[in-house]
Amino acid sequence: MTTTSRRALLAATLLAPAVARAQGSGDYPNRPVTIIAAGAAGGPTDTITRIVADALGRVLPVPVVVEAIGGSLVAPQKLVNSRPDGYTIMNQNVGLCAAATLYRRLPFPMPGGFAPLGVVSDAAMTVVARPGFAATDMQQLMATLKREGDKLNLATAGLSSSANLCGLLVQQAAGAGATTVVFRGTGPAIGEVMADRIDLICDQATNTIPYIRENRIKVYAVTSPQRLPGLPNVPTTAEAGFPSIDMSAWHGIYAPAGTPEPIQQRLSDAIIQALKDEKLRARFAELLTNIPAPERQGLAFHRRFFPEEIARWRPVIQAAGAYAD
Repeated sequence: MTTTSRRALLAATLLAPAVARAQGSGDYPNRPVTIIAAGAAGGPTDTITRIVADALGRVLPVPVVVEAIGGSLVAPQKLVNSRPDGYTIMNQNVGLCAAATLYRRLPFPMPGGFAPLGVVSDAAMTVVARPGFAATDMQQLMATLKREGDKLNLATAGLSSSANLCGLLVQQAAGAGATTVVFRGTGPAIGEVMADRIDLICDQATNTIPYIRENRIKVYAVTSPQRLPGLPNVPTTAEAGFPSIDMSAWHGIYAPAGTPEPIQQRLSDAIIQALKDEKLRARFAELLTNIPAPERQGLAFHRRFFPEEIARWRPVIQAAGAYAD
């Protein structure tokens, strides 16, 4: 082999990984990316998705458009059925992990149908009640729930909603079950709580903070490890004596399984960059929504965390014995 031939072979060997990456991603992205918001328009998932999409649009060289799709399984099924080319992705909260147990016959593989790209938000839940509810603190609320059980009603936005999952933790900590009332979104549910027609709801601080500040609902605790800056006088559930009520209504972004690894990495890197965006940070602060700590960002963490959360919620749901099918 001549010196020239050896040099050519060496160059080809060194370039092979780059060629493979190029074949996987090409000139991606070269047209708009659609991010499905797996929740009702105007709800917390839709709100978080639009903030993230806005920031991603300043990182990627193409527009990022949002499509809000309600229904527990409709959005993930659409994602799984879409082309794995990086042009359709989805933002969904912890409810996707709960669906693995709530639905005993899922229309898509779980978790195998999804390629996790990164966690984008951590939001505390708040335990709140109607303004006329007699309990004055979390201890009294839990004692009332234990004593009166199904005489009380608890609002949710569906079995896979973060409101319902948090409600399950509250009921299991109390050792009693309330009567669950399902609404199409937590917006209408909060309205019924404020109107004194529904006793309790466990909902994201993103939704409840305006009404808490206006004294239109009573707040008892937040489910985060630390108190929220926007609610400094409200104890955590652990401080109130109920450490098992520990929950974050986190959101993660997914691509369909089979999306080329270079495209997954490109999107994950863009998400990490978007989380540094000053406009995004300001909007999240307004909504009392936390940006994930650096160690909770990126592909590696989300790929590990996704199945862990599925496993975490399985016994909680099985203990409740309420399934969606």
